[in-house]
Amino acid sequence: IADSVITQPISKSQAEMHKQILGMSSSGKLFCLYPEEFTYKEMKSHLPPKIQESNLTSMVLFLKRMDIAGFRHCDFISRPAPESLMQALEDLDYLAALDNDGNLSEFGIIMSEFPLDPQLSKSILASCEFECVDEMLTIAAMVTAPNCFLHAPPGTEEIALTCWRKFSHPAGDHFTLINTALSQNTVFSSTDYSNEKWCRDYFLSCSALRMAEIIRAELVEIMKRIELPISEPDFGSKENILSIKKSLLSGYFMHIARDVDGSGNYLMLTHRQVAQLHPFSSYYNTRRIPEWVLFHEFSISEDNSIRVVSEISPDLFMELVPQYYFSNLPPSESKDILQEVINHLSPVSAMKEEQKTNNDNKEDEKFPQSPSEQRCIIQ
Repeated sequence: IADSVITQPISKSQAEMHKQILGMSSSGKLFCLYPEEFTYKEMKSHLPPKIQESNLTSMVLFLKRMDIAGFRHCDFISRPAPESLMQALEDLDYLAALDNDGNLSEFGIIMSEFPLDPQLSKSILASCEFECVDEMLTIAAMVTAPNCFLHAPPGTEEIALTCWRKFSHPAGDHFTLINTALSQNTVFSSTDYSNEKWCRDYFLSCSALRMAEIIRAELVEIMKRIELPISEPDFGSKENILSIKKSLLSGYFMHIARDVDGSGNYLMLTHRQVAQLHPFSSYYNTRRIPEWVLFHEFSISEDNSIRVVSEISPDLFMELVPQYYFSNLPPSESKDILQEVINHLSPVSAMKEEQKTNNDNKEDEKFPQSPSEQRCIIQ
């Protein structure tokens, strides 16, 4: 099932509501304009309820946290499709948010504390392990807030692209968002530049950046309230970039695509949809098109596109992806390539495991354990 954003015409009820709202603002005539091939009579009376068209993973996580586990007996005003509920449960299981009985795991309970998409919450929790919490909170705030890159007026597209390249990061769009947020903070704190003027000069939305600041501050408060560690900023180092990618993959391993022909046509691993890079991507119209990418959002319109894209390696993906998720992927050339990666990594992993066992045995010889001592492995 594709987790996507679909562009569709408004309904008659929405059009009437818009007319009423605008009609109250001032006197005069109100013109409602539509494409030539589209007529008012062809509009649907009402659009389907959001719950029947949205990803239900966040809602199911919330219901689980509220101890409302019997979805069949839940009195929905508009009941979602059973397939959508099952897909949400499956996604939560892949994210380790559920235990073997289908109840919330410890991970799931902590994930439900964040007012975010569960995949994003899982990435934040993973960043505690990989010690890149500061950067991951910035990414979470920037992708949750509205898009900060404005559509450039006609004739200024090249100027806007030149401005945005100053924030571009070779590792991908997630890192470009961090650069944008850091640049904003640096400029505002070190110069007399007004917020609005700087944003206007760089074709950025000042309101979106302010919203991202507010969201980030709220996330920091949640981290402190539930006593999760916040690592020191270290953006830019190779270790930090790798840690951020690991954190993103821990939550977004279901959002992976591969360039199948070397020209930017990306095929999703989970389904047969093909999409291109969104024009706001830092990789768009560049010579360097990564083969494997992690994306934040998939948009279905006249031209399918993936938004907020960063390059990953198949080795790193196979290191972090749950094995049962990978085994459930539909057959494809991409899956065959990843299987070869597994076959290549298996002997190396076996050697490392054997070396670790030998080291443990030597340690036991030096420091023999008493019968009452036990070793505890935390998974």
